[in-house]
Amino acid sequence: MGTVVVGYVLKPEGEAALVRAIDEAKLRGSKLVVVNSHRGGDEFDGSEARKVEVAMDRIGKMLDDAGLAYEIREMVRGFEPAEDLISIAEANGAELIVIGLRRRSPVGKLILGSNAQRILLDAHCPVLAVKASDTE
Repeated sequence: MGTVVVGYVLKPEGEAALVRAIDEAKLRGSKLVVVNSHRGGDEFDGSEARKVEVAMDRIGKMLDDAGLAYEIREMVRGFEPAEDLISIAEANGAELIVIGLRRRSPVGKLILGSNAQRILLDAHCPVLAVKASDTE
């Protein structure tokens, strides 16, 4: 059984990536590994951690209902999310990584987000970049 790894954040781009990763895992008959990675620090306080915990519970129930084999990895280790996503993909022999991209300002379009750019350039397998819909 192959593996699809998805980087999940509690934002529209994370939801879009998750939906597409579920579709890809079903299509391929693969296990899905959902990775939620935070560097930690002041911006990741108890309130933020609780929001993520609730979202991960919701995702677990959604994946149970979908009948997929899955694993959910929550990481707060001080590493960049790209490092965690790439290392988990490599450790699981992933056949695909799915990430979400957000809409950027005209100046921001010149520079892709650093985590997305690192994943696209350093991943050992294909990467599918999904854009959140404009209505979200």
